[in-house]
Amino acid sequence: MIVGPTAVGKTELSLLLAEDIFEIISFDSVQIYKYLDIGSGKPDKVQRQKIRHHLIDIIEPDFDFSAGDFVRVAGQSLLEIKERGKEPLFVGGTGLYIDSLFGGLSQIPPVENQIREEIIREIEIKGLEFLHGELMKIDRHFGEKVHRNDRQRIIRGLEVFRGTGKPLSSYYTAENGIAGKDILYIGLYEEREALVDRTARRVDRMMEDGFLEEVRSLRERGFGPELKSMRTIGYLELNRYLDGLTGLSEAIESIKIETRRYAKRQMTWFRKNKKINWFHRQETDRIQKLVGDWLKKTKI
Repeated sequence: MIVGPTAVGKTELSLLLAEDIFEIISFDSVQIYKYLDIGSGKPDKVQRQKIRHHLIDIIEPDFDFSAGDFVRVAGQSLLEIKERGKEPLFVGGTGLYIDSLFGGLSQIPPVENQIREEIIREIEIKGLEFLHGELMKIDRHFGEKVHRNDRQRIIRGLEVFRGTGKPLSSYYTAENGIAGKDILYIGLYEEREALVDRTARRVDRMMEDGFLEEVRSLRERGFGPELKSMRTIGYLELNRYLDGLTGLSEAIESIKIETRRYAKRQMTWFRKNKKINWFHRQETDRIQKLVGDWLKKTKI
């Protein structure tokens, strides 16, 4: 089962559904990092005590965590949950992780280091946004899930294509995935105006809760702005402020804009999945009924 996208109240719904039946496996590519708490919107201690969560706080911020790593760790969590007689509730909206786990991820041939070094030099000359545009041309399926500032994934997508002659997304294969299993897909949506207001209030609340201090603390721990984890939405903009490249109000507004853009990209991806049952985020009674009927059908 999967609940998404990220920007539309996934935590509230997942806790509503979970009760004693499910354990949650997070599909969030930022919540995997320790110390990145406020900016990633991690569930708090009370929520995590109520229902067991997996793939949250599992690696240091300077660790390079790939889609293959996610499939391996999530697969192990899935087996452990089943052994306890419970069901996994997959929550979140990182498209690459979703494709890799449900669709499968084939073994990608090794790529020469020289290709990666050439791409890095191109970034220095042409800029990251230009290379993201190139990625969109050669692998739109993967490129749509990659933020234009996500240096690591842009490099990965380009190096695989240049090194193997095949787009990275072509290595997804249903043979290795779990898409054929009995899965209930639930998608949440919200009107654009309400989402814009909700996003703005969420970012303001994050700042009030100490988001800027969290970023400062990460830097003091030695986790610099060049890291993949520190270039995600919110952390990137506040790092730019701390480096004197922008004002604080400008950084906060940029976070709101980039969050809305990310939500739009998520919705674009989710809409392509015809198996998803769509609900407004307030339709909790209908969602619970659907889940109850699904549980009866699967004899849980």
